[in-house]
Amino acid sequence: MELLSGNEAIARGAWEAGAHIGVAYPGTPSTETMEVFARMPGVYAEWATNEKVAVEVGVGASAAGARVLVTMKHVGVNVAADPLFTAAYTGVGGGLVVLAADDPGMHSSQDEQDSRYYAMAAHIPLLEPADSAEARAFTRDAYDLSERFDVPFFIRSTVRISHAKCPTDVGPRTDVEKKPYAKDESKWVMMPAFARPRRVNLIERDEALRAWADECPYNVVEKRDARIGIVCSGATYQHVREALPDASVLKLGLSWPLPEKLLHEFAASVDDVYVIEEASAYLSDAVKAAGIVPSAPKRPLPRAGELTPGDIRVAFGAEVPAHIDAPEGIPGRPPALCPGCPHRPVFRELHRMRAIVTGDIGCYTLGALAPLSAMDTSLCMGASVSMSHGFELAMEGTKHRPVVAVIGDSTFAHSGLTSLISTVYNQGAGTVCILDNRTTAMTGRQGNPVNGVTLQNRPSRELDLMKLMEAIGIEDLQLVDPQDVKAVHEALVRATKAADALSVIVFKSPCVLLERAQREKYAVKPDCRGCKMCVQIGCPSISFDLSSNVASIDPALCVGCSQCAQVCPFSVIVKESEAR
Repeated sequence: MELLSGNEAIARGAWEAGAHIGVAYPGTPSTETMEVFARMPGVYAEWATNEKVAVEVGVGASAAGARVLVTMKHVGVNVAADPLFTAAYTGVGGGLVVLAADDPGMHSSQDEQDSRYYAMAAHIPLLEPADSAEARAFTRDAYDLSERFDVPFFIRSTVRISHAKCPTDVGPRTDVEKKPYAKDESKWVMMPAFARPRRVNLIERDEALRAWADECPYNVVEKRDARIGIVCSGATYQHVREALPDASVLKLGLSWPLPEKLLHEFAASVDDVYVIEEASAYLSDAVKAAGIVPSAPKRPLPRAGELTPGDIRVAFGAEVPAHIDAPEGIPGRPPALCPGCPHRPVFRELHRMRAIVTGDIGCYTLGALAPLSAMDTSLCMGASVSMSHGFELAMEGTKHRPVVAVIGDSTFAHSGLTSLISTVYNQGAGTVCILDNRTTAMTGRQGNPVNGVTLQNRPSRELDLMKLMEAIGIEDLQLVDPQDVKAVHEALVRATKAADALSVIVFKSPCVLLERAQREKYAVKPDCRGCKMCVQIGCPSISFDLSSNVASIDPALCVGCSQCAQVCPFSVIVKESEAR
């Protein structure tokens, strides 16, 4: 028995089932799953450029007879939906399991969605573990089920399942031979003539899955007080057990398709049946569609964010717990770019020039927050370049502020390149800044095509962004060190003056968490004039004393990047050795 998180348990279950190949794009809360799987003996694992590619690699490997694990976060399922929907038609060769890690509460995501809707729409069965032990067992068993029913299987986790740890039984690896590939265009070539009969196969499989659902051992009835019956799944089950320990519970381990016979039997065995879930109405609507009308609790449950046991207790009549409101005037502690982050000078300059900045998904999204306040939009991976083109189209013929797209290196490889090619093709204008910090920083500094670091440290090559820009037709191209504040200013001024041209600036400097270089720290000399220019860059190591009207630098946080020294107009920020 080991203490495992849900992510670790899913990786372990896949390994025990004999999975040969793992493919993923990193995204919280799913990231650690593939990192753990990659360290298992006897497997191959890689980071793909995006989730769509990951699923396509997975389907290809499955068709060739391997057992495959593909992992992503919930918004990644949006990207992967195209191949996933058709993979439900083709079916599998070797077992194919896809982890969809949802993020109720949006702890690290731009939206809150329920991947169970994808399972229903795509006709892909979905298993939903309630703890790490089930995560391991469900994932392990999903491979046999995938091959038995000839369909990929979803494993759905949420942030609490992904990251919380609990004791988990572990077992040995089952060595599974790869199935020999046999050419079968009627199964694998989804042109209309072959897809139509596969649709009939899909419907027949759905019926077989529905029959199996009522026998599925992952759906468990826990009989207690018959006055209240709760239908729930996943992490919500844990909150229900804590909040309503005497209630009878139907814990669903198979969330699509639902066990309709079992649902009716459970509803008939209790006085009132309730459905409890977080940030979604998927389960409630599905239970109603099965012909069961659930009761409503005395008070409504929250419709957004994660549930807590307290929310459930209050919904069922308990008093709101006594609490003390936080005192007024306490300053917030919003997230911030790290001290020395190479993105900071770029956003400072964009703010100073009052640019319209279309942003993207990554650490640099924090450039939207004060004091930098230099980002106008952030929609989804790769959208910065496309949206900037949209801004330019809508503002054509008018005098407007410069429009600048900002995108990271990993996100550019994920889905920014196709957007840029489209803008070039359509004679678009504006400025695109690629912030190449040599890593996929936000999810834990994973490799990507731009830095050439692979998941299992295999020999590779870096994608040369400058040559790539030239190849797709970018004529106004600059390579700039973003730690050079003056160079950042000059590059952005030059690029944004070319109003009718498309300019690209590659800002290349490693994430400070990669470098680990020991530079001399900076300090503020006693003759600081209190102009606050250093404070405006938003570095967490810089503070300002209002009583003495001077700035100071925390040596425990300073990394010696010199950004503050470069912006100080009076040259009172110097290296520590010069400040003594």
